[in-house]
Amino acid sequence: MVNLTPTELERYRRQMMLPNFGEAAQKRLKSATVLVTGVGGLGGTAALYLAVAGVGRLILVRGGDLRRDDMNRQVLMTDDWIGKPRVFKAKETLDAINPDVQVEAVHDYVTPENVDALVQSADMAIDCAHNFTERNLLNEACVRWRKPMVEAAMDGMEAYLTTIIPGVTPCLSCLFPEKPDWDRRGFSVLGAVSGTLACLASLEAIKLITGFSQPLLSQLLTMDLVRLEFAKRRSYRDRACPVCGNTAPWRYSHPPSIECEV
Repeated sequence: MVNLTPTELERYRRQMMLPNFGEAAQKRLKSATVLVTGVGGLGGTAALYLAVAGVGRLILVRGGDLRRDDMNRQVLMTDDWIGKPRVFKAKETLDAINPDVQVEAVHDYVTPENVDALVQSADMAIDCAHNFTERNLLNEACVRWRKPMVEAAMDGMEAYLTTIIPGVTPCLSCLFPEKPDWDRRGFSVLGAVSGTLACLASLEAIKLITGFSQPLLSQLLTMDLVRLEFAKRRSYRDRACPVCGNTAPWRYSHPPSIECEV
C-alpha cells in the first residue's frame, strides 16, 4: 500500500474525516488508476472530481478538437483553446489543480484497436463517451478483462447512472440490447445537467475504489432534472446476453481488479 505525503494528508484531510473513510480509503484512491472516456461535459467534470479526491492516476481518452458550443459545459476548458485537442487541455488543467495526480491524455477515440490496452492499463473505467459505438466497445472490453465500469449517460434533461461489475451485475448490453439513435452534434445539453451526473459518476467510482459506501449495483438510477425526480430501478443480468451471458465468447478467467461487497 502506498503512503500519503504530508501535503496529501493536508489536502485530503476533510474527506478523510468521513465515516468509514480515513487514511485507508485515501491510500486506495492514490493506488488506483481510472480510465475516463469521452472527456467532455460529463467525462471532464467526472475527471475533475476524481483528481481533487486524490485518485493516483487518470487516463483520459477523447479524440477531436474543442468547439465553441462545447463551452457551456466543459469546465476544464478555456476559450483560447478552441480548435485544439480538448484532452490535452483537460490534462493541463488537472495538472494545475492537483499536481499529485498523474494524468495521461490519449488523443483518440475508443476503437477496436486500442480498447483492450486501455482497459488493461486501468483498475476501472468511467464510460462517458458520446456515442454507443464507443460505449459498446468499452463495455465488452471491461467484461472481457473483468474491470468494473461506471456507466453514465444523459440526453437533454434526463440521465441515468449505474455501476457494472462483470459477472455480477448486468452489463450495458443487458440494460440496452437495442441501442438508441444518438446524434453526436444534435443532442441538447445544459451544463448543469452534465455536471450533476458527472458528480454522481465520480462518487460511484470513489465508493467502488475505497469501499467506504455501497455503489449502485444491479440498480439503474434514472434522473428527470426538469422535475428533479430520481428513481432506482432494479436491473437483471440477461443469461443470454451476447456480451456477458452464459454463451459469451469469453469466460471469466480474470479476477476483478477492484473488489466490493455485493
